Amino acid sequence: MSSPNLLITGATGHIGFRVLVEALKAGYSVRAAIRSEGKAKEILATPSIKALAPGEKLSFIVVADILAEGAYDEALKDVTYVVHLASPLANPSDDMEQTIVQPAIKGTTGILYSALKIPTIKRVVITSSAVAVLPLQTMLGTEDFKVHTVQDRQPAPEGPYGHPFVAYAASKVKALAATEDFVKAEKPHFDINNIHPGFVIGANELATNADGVIKGTNGMMMGQVLGMKSDQPRMSGTVHLHDVAKVHILALDLAVKGGQSFGAIKNNVWNDALVYVKKHFPEAVESGKLPANGDQPTLNIDFDASKTEETFGFKFQDYEAQTVSVVEQYLALLG
Repeated sequence: MSSPNLLITGATGHIGFRVLVEALKAGYSVRAAIRSEGKAKEILATPSIKALAPGEKLSFIVVADILAEGAYDEALKDVTYVVHLASPLANPSDDMEQTIVQPAIKGTTGILYSALKIPTIKRVVITSSAVAVLPLQTMLGTEDFKVHTVQDRQPAPEGPYGHPFVAYAASKVKALAATEDFVKAEKPHFDINNIHPGFVIGANELATNADGVIKGTNGMMMGQVLGMKSDQPRMSGTVHLHDVAKVHILALDLAVKGGQSFGAIKNNVWNDALVYVKKHFPEAVESGKLPANGDQPTLNIDFDASKTEETFGFKFQDYEAQTVSVVEQYLALLG
């Protein structure tokens, strides 16, 4: 059996699964860290994995508690590369400091300190977020008319958090700061690249029904397609699922300098999704499957991710392609 050379955490997430697919396509031998054995069955049942038939090039290891001391020690043994995606989403709770912020920080620093024990590791890629480098007040509605990049740094919002999104932003700001502090303090034998995606839109192969397709960030686009109306502007900035997954894998290449941050985000207007579904799916609109009569105002935020496109030699797909990807899957599963 070939020894895995890449560990992926969070492989059952929206981005993580697609990163897994892209890694296998690129020829990596992957060890996927999962929370339970049942998650392996979900992954192996997907059409993409079946088509790739990875055999011994895909293995799994159960890491039930990613916050435990040394949680990833065993999972990291003998690997050369790491993609760390596992991190809490912006879900409401009674104590968002403990359910969102601290797990994001501890999960990130935990895997980095485990990696210090593994001399074979050369490169770690971490999924951060565009919200880690954007001013909170700008994201919440105050346009600043500035061009933002991944080089920006922000003070972390402090609790108590009035909304899960604010806690999520805090988690990403603090996890990024903890990563940079780790590098300064420990001077690791490996280097780290951070990926900063916007809202990720794209067909979710792990979804088994139409409701599953529109969960998470896909729902931000599908809301107005399905008739939801909001008077609260939402910040712009999306990325196609396939593009952000590709960036993760390309950032592993040791020919690409380490210690960098890469944005994965393209400007969008949320209500343009209504135009796209009427263009590409007129019968579904006519039948009422896609009401296409919602409203989501856009708060324009200018984010320059051209460095990523230039470094890796491809252009990000636009919001139209993102919309079509999700709506096609939604209609197929809706029946």
